[in-house]
Amino acid sequence: MRNIWTIAKREYDNYFSGPLAYVVAFAVLFLLGIYFALIMFFTSQSAAMGGPAPESTPLNWLFVFLMIFLSPALTMRLLSDEARMGTLELLLTAPIRDFELVAGKWLGALMFILTLAAATLVFPIILNNFVQPSIDWRLVISSYIGLILVCSALLGLGVGISAIFTNQFAAFFTTLGLFFFLWFMISLPAGLLQGGQGGEVFKYLSLSSHFTESMNNGTIKLGDIVYYLSLTALGLFTGTTAIEIRRWR
Repeated sequence: MRNIWTIAKREYDNYFSGPLAYVVAFAVLFLLGIYFALIMFFTSQSAAMGGPAPESTPLNWLFVFLMIFLSPALTMRLLSDEARMGTLELLLTAPIRDFELVAGKWLGALMFILTLAAATLVFPIILNNFVQPSIDWRLVISSYIGLILVCSALLGLGVGISAIFTNQFAAFFTTLGLFFFLWFMISLPAGLLQGGQGGEVFKYLSLSSHFTESMNNGTIKLGDIVYYLSLTALGLFTGTTAIEIRRWR
């Protein structure tokens, strides 16, 4: 566990030593800030006519949606760049296990996402001052749990793909293609086969349905948690296997 934490802290610090972390943070917080301003504007317009109270869950949905496109940039270099520069061989000679290396890289990226998620807590806090008696904090907590689980799965898969490639751009586009497939493409047959057994299978495999239809609406189901944790484990397993193959070449 100490090795995982050491690697994670190193990767977390590395994000802020270059422009990537600041670009991603600016893109996320800037777009969320604009969206929040629009929510407040239209809410103030509808409040006079007895409209519904504002919620922060649309902001979390946008956060997750942005991560579909931004998380590949966060993970593409984690292991592929190590292999390209030859530093991966040095890491493999260190007294750390392959899983600890992969898990440490994943945890470092997740810590960065958690930092961004913590910064967005300002939005529900502000909303709470405009809603009487208060906003539904159980809904907010459920939404943030879902956000963390989705990002954990995205980063796990991204790290796993990064371990396969030595070119970070190949890792980026492969990861982006996988996320696009899991978020958008699987939802198409799920909608076409709605009501049938096949539709339920595709719906369960969809990356978006578990968050959009359950956790972001205040419902936490065991199946949703298992789904995202399984994707995270799959990504870490893929990355560990790829590193083991490199070790024995």
